[in-house]
Amino acid sequence: MSVLRHCVFAAALLSATVSAVHAGVIIGGTRVIFDGAKKEASISVNNQDNSPFLIQSWIETMNNSAEKAPFIITPPLYRLDKGQQNVERIVLTTPLPQDKESLFWLNIKAIPSASVTENSLQIAVKTRIKLIYRPAGLGKENPEAQADKLVWSRAGRQLQVTNPTPFVMNFNEISVAGKKLDDVSYVMPGASATFNLPAGVSSGAVIFKMINDYGSPGAIHNANL
Repeated sequence: MSVLRHCVFAAALLSATVSAVHAGVIIGGTRVIFDGAKKEASISVNNQDNSPFLIQSWIETMNNSAEKAPFIITPPLYRLDKGQQNVERIVLTTPLPQDKESLFWLNIKAIPSASVTENSLQIAVKTRIKLIYRPAGLGKENPEAQADKLVWSRAGRQLQVTNPTPFVMNFNEISVAGKKLDDVSYVMPGASATFNLPAGVSSGAVIFKMINDYGSPGAIHNANL
């Protein structure tokens, strides 16, 4: 096998995390909210490319530990031809806490067709999105409605946010004294999270936006540090 063929074969095994759109394989959402009042959740996968893909899906715990996630996803592995759509079903297999949300990661890998030409570069692309289990007891409420309950404070050179609500709070952006923070993420129910403050900022108005259940930025919220 030539060096070029070796490179192509290695590239075919390469995996990268990207947004929900790549090479014609489109994931039908940027997150999955599993409604505890229902038996299952679902997400669609569409192939708008001209070539078939092998789709592999699995669920991991929040910290990517070896612990098995309490869900099954079907089908976990299947071929998706040009123009086809498949709906993946997610079913809870083990009871989860009913007084707060739980966070997991849904991974969907699109593996291109095995046909390789001398000048082709094929890459298996992995999309990783949040899977949030929302207990039925939380009713119709959502994180956005309770965003103003978050408690903000400074911890050294970091901004600390404490979440007294039962919801996973996902941030779109946070700024302090008019300066935007880098690499903001989320804070779990009943927990705290810290993010690095911008240089020269130690106090001031906190302005933040949440990410709603549909993956879009929500309203602007204000707090003080």
